[in-house]
Amino acid sequence: MTEVFTLGEALGVVTADRLRHDATVRLDIEGPELTTAIGLARLGHEVTWLGRVSVDEIGVRTLTALRGEGVDVSHVRVDETAPTGLVVRQRRIGRSSHEVHYREGSAGSRLSTGDVPAEAVQSARILHVTGITIGLSGFAWSAVHHAVKLARDAGVLVSVDVNHRPHLWESVDEARQGLTELATSADVLFANQDELTLVDPVLARVPELVVTRGAKGASATVDGLRYDTQAAPVTALDPTGVGGAFTAGYLSALLDGLHPADRLKRGIALAAFAVASPSSWQGLPTHGELPP
Repeated sequence: MTEVFTLGEALGVVTADRLRHDATVRLDIEGPELTTAIGLARLGHEVTWLGRVSVDEIGVRTLTALRGEGVDVSHVRVDETAPTGLVVRQRRIGRSSHEVHYREGSAGSRLSTGDVPAEAVQSARILHVTGITIGLSGFAWSAVHHAVKLARDAGVLVSVDVNHRPHLWESVDEARQGLTELATSADVLFANQDELTLVDPVLARVPELVVTRGAKGASATVDGLRYDTQAAPVTALDPTGVGGAFTAGYLSALLDGLHPADRLKRGIALAAFAVASPSSWQGLPTHGELPP
């Protein structure tokens, strides 16, 4: 039985120091839900990932990677008329980067209510969704909210990562409205420090609020009690995508029945593995590789 059901968009990612000069670039696939799914699968959990992928090479690569990691992709829809979305990322000063997105009309943005399998969602222990998916399109927005309703009706724990991406929204006000609405449904809400003001109306009502603070670590407030942990010392190669890895670690520890402080520690551990790798998911650990 699936422990975690998640849905979202997979993207191709082209990374270079400077495209106008580099003769070689790095190609990867990415998406916070994809990273979370693989992170959980590496730790021995049963995970289902739902999305729409293209028949193009990046779409095929996405399914190959997920299957290879043991993630259930039996409900994925293959779209023959839309391309896989693409992000071109150029590194600039230090660890900063400049991104250009080519994802309008992508296969992932066509995910719809009819793609969501009710039985699979309602038989899971956790449904995990993010604010990125609801910003992709009206269809994707409906798919996420449909999945959330199915989960809540069945008593499935709902995990929400705010994941504010400004380029997906017309304005800050629109993002605040959409993300707050989604956050209202959360049993566990993940947000970084800067995202808290976007969902401020629901913070006092969330049963479990998990806040990441970059180099300052993370905190979890569960049933009114707050727990804190420091960030792990690590040489960061790429901080992109660290949120999906942290979420995988935290949810894994939650599934294992660990104390909130230990959930944070596992989240921090997976985040450290992620930033130490040039990929958001390829460097993630197995259970045996977790620090004691």
